[in-house]
Amino acid sequence: MKRKITIHGKEIEYTLKKVKNAKSVRLAIYADGRFVISAPKWYPIYVINKFIEEKSHWIWEKVKDVDFVALAQKKKSQEEHYRRSIELARTVVHSRLEFFNCHYDLSYNRVSIKNQKTCWGSCSQKGNLNFNYNIISLSDQQRDYVIVHELCHLQELNHGQKFWQLVAETIPNYRQVRQSLKSINH
Repeated sequence: MKRKITIHGKEIEYTLKKVKNAKSVRLAIYADGRFVISAPKWYPIYVINKFIEEKSHWIWEKVKDVDFVALAQKKKSQEEHYRRSIELARTVVHSRLEFFNCHYDLSYNRVSIKNQKTCWGSCSQKGNLNFNYNIISLSDQQRDYVIVHELCHLQELNHGQKFWQLVAETIPNYRQVRQSLKSINH
């Protein structure tokens, strides 16, 4: 939960995490000025406040030069960009799914746009398709490959020969496109 304290007249926001198996209070301060207090679930708030009070000089030394107003504005801007990117990705993915599914005629359930850390897309056994919102930063060819790749998993939930033949029906150069994706960090 988000909480605030005032040290030397400066209001500082922090996150309080109640941790099930924690044995004591811990304090972590990050380079951007955020800080997190972790405490056992059973710790009363007055004990946590006393801990913060005892550490206030040390906390102040770490965060005194942080511009929390600028940080809040930056975070808000990033969140707005993220929301716009998700909506754009949703529009593009649905449009291209519809286009390629005219060829494949496969049925799927839910399509989700997510902030996936390690992949561009995934397909569940239940027929749900998930795509990384950063798919909009790919070239048209790369984006189409990712969409077709996941669409084809609806019929072949593996990477066997039949799966790749299915992909090749609409993305004949899938090997080159797949290779080009490997060099992109997302």
